Amino acid sequence: MGSKRIENEGTDRAPKGHFVVYVGKELKRFVIPLSFLKNTIFQQLLEKAADEYGFNCQRSIVLPCDESTFLRITHFLGSGA
Repeated sequence: MGSKRIENEGTDRAPKGHFVVYVGKELKRFVIPLSFLKNTIFQQLLEKAADEYGFNCQRSIVLPCDESTFLRITHFLGSGA
């Protein structure tokens, strides 16, 4: 299940089938699978980001949660939920 694994990478571009988000006060970069976009929980997190930051975040997706919350959500999503 490599495509479900969350990766923290330093490259500018995400691999095919993945996208980049930034999380927490440190704006830590995570590369996550596009399949997360289908999940209601992740959609709600994106809606909260749009409400808080708008859609003009210089092409970066910044999620309004701390890193530990994000890791719990992605662990849940990666488990096939």
